[in-house]
Amino acid sequence: MPSIFTKIVAGEIPSYKVAETDDYLAFLDIRPMREGHTLCIPKREVDYYYDLTDEELQGLTLFCKQVAAAIRSVIPCNRIATAVLGLEVPHAHVHLVPVDSMRDFAFGRHLEIPSEQMAALAQRIAAAYTA
Repeated sequence: MPSIFTKIVAGEIPSYKVAETDDYLAFLDIRPMREGHTLCIPKREVDYYYDLTDEELQGLTLFCKQVAAAIRSVIPCNRIATAVLGLEVPHAHVHLVPVDSMRDFAFGRHLEIPSEQMAALAQRIAAAYTA
């Protein structure tokens, strides 16, 4: 059965897309730790991050770097924290979270952001994204 992320890639489930290439997709997390919390995924469904090919890992890392730069240009923050946990959804993904301190990065804590605000934020990050 396809993962929820595979359904997002296929357009079966809506998302707040911020960047896309032929192989990767970045979209806002709908349960963000902080405003701008973004997920970067390979379009090819692979459950475990380290089961990606070397080329996919390299490509995903470079894609994440470009997305992080776009987030940081839109969301004032000290850094973009990066995490690969891989237990929530059986599809490899990277969390990019704008942070000012370690307390800002906390799985289990989620903000409720109105959909209009999420859509506007996604558009601002997408406009800042350069491949």
